Amino acid sequence: MMSTVTNRGKVRWKVFEGAMNADILIDFMKRLVKDANRKKVFLILDNLKVHHARPVKTWLAEHAAEFEVFYLPSYNPDEMLNADLKAAVTSRAPARSKGQLKKAAVSHLRRLQKSPRRVMSYFKHRPVRYAA
Repeated sequence: MMSTVTNRGKVRWKVFEGAMNADILIDFMKRLVKDANRKKVFLILDNLKVHHARPVKTWLAEHAAEFEVFYLPSYNPDEMLNADLKAAVTSRAPARSKGQLKKAAVSHLRRLQKSPRRVMSYFKHRPVRYAA
């Protein structure tokens, strides 16, 4: 799963199978640009290897007017979403299959999309206040 959060409580996410790769990331970034309604997207990424892959850098260079990336520490507001998701999914009955795990994750992510105040609270945690 990959996701983004904004300090206004907006959540965008993508669930996929297998390891993250440049094609998956670029597809996700295309969706962010489309959703931004002609506003520039400012995206915080950590230093995951795929974030620095040549195809990603090429795509970003071609879309510099629409997209700007900042590489910041691994502990960022999206990590708060990940922790929230893990806590919610593990607090329920354990998933017995990949399909059950995906269903539980998607259900919680949809709930977060409808809970901007909860998402905004991620930015109040001391280690991530820099992004507020």
